[in-house]
Amino acid sequence: MRHVISTTKAPSTHWVGDGFPVRSLFSHMGGEDSHDPFLMLDYAGPQHFEPAKRPRGVDVHPHKGFETVTIVYKGEVEHGDSTGRGGVIREGDVQWMTAADGILHKEFHSRDFTARGGTLEMVQLWVNLSGRDKSAEPGYQGITDAQIPAVELADGAGRLRVIAGTFQGKDGPAHTFTPMEVWDLRLNAGKQVDLAPPDGQNVTVVVLGGTVTINGGYPVTGAALARLDGSGAFSVEAERDAKLLILSGAPIGEPIAAYGPFVMNTEAELHRAIAEFRSGKFGSL
Repeated sequence: MRHVISTTKAPSTHWVGDGFPVRSLFSHMGGEDSHDPFLMLDYAGPQHFEPAKRPRGVDVHPHKGFETVTIVYKGEVEHGDSTGRGGVIREGDVQWMTAADGILHKEFHSRDFTARGGTLEMVQLWVNLSGRDKSAEPGYQGITDAQIPAVELADGAGRLRVIAGTFQGKDGPAHTFTPMEVWDLRLNAGKQVDLAPPDGQNVTVVVLGGTVTINGGYPVTGAALARLDGSGAFSVEAERDAKLLILSGAPIGEPIAAYGPFVMNTEAELHRAIAEFRSGKFGSL
C-alpha cells in the first residue's frame, strides 16, 4: 500500500505575464526533486477576465531541456512556437510541448476568449527529460478532449481521463520519453476510488478543488497536494465533489542544474544552453 509522506497547501498567487495568475504547488527551483520526473506544477485560476481588445499572456520566451504540459479546464489559450506549430488549447484540451534542444514560444488568451471574457482555469506541468533526451528535436503534441479516453468509475464514483499512461485498459494519447501516468480525475461527493499506479514510480496527488481523504486518514482540501511512497494501491474519498490530477512517474534520478526556463544536468551545460539561446540557436518567432 502507498502511504502519504507529506501534504502541501498552495502558496499565494503570483502573476506570469498579465494573463496567468498562478499558484506553484511544487517547483524544482527551490531544490525540490521529490516529484521526479516532474519539475514544477503551476495552477492558474479560476480567474474571471473582462472582455478586452488585446490578448493577455506571455510573449516570446525560451525553454530547453524539458517538456511543458498545459491542461485547460476553462477558457482558451493560444500558443505559437519557433517550430511553426501552434493553435488554440480549448476546454478539456492538452498541449504537450517538448522543448528538448531548445524552443521559443508564446502563450496568450485566445482572441475569441479575449473578446468575450470569462473564466480561465488551467494547469501547466513541467516534465523533466533525461540527459540523453535533452538534445532531442523539439516537438509538439496538440491533444483534443475528444482524443483523451475517459473511464467511468464504478458505483457512479466519477470519471477519470487518461492523458498519459494507462488506466483500466485505456491508454492515454500523450507520447512520453520516460514512463509516467497523468490522470485527470473527477470524484463525486461521498464516493471513493482505489488507484494503483505502477510500482517504482513517484506519486503526487494534486487536489485542485474540493476536499478528499487519502487512505482514510489524510484530508486534503484544494488547492493542495499529497506525496505518496511505497507500492501498490491507495484510496481517495471525496467529502465534496473534487477535481484532481494524479501524477505518477518513474524517477530519472539525474542531477538538475536549472536557471529560469533552462533545465540541464550540469552548470556547464546550463551556461552552454544560455549561450545557445543568446546566439539565436533556438530560431525565431
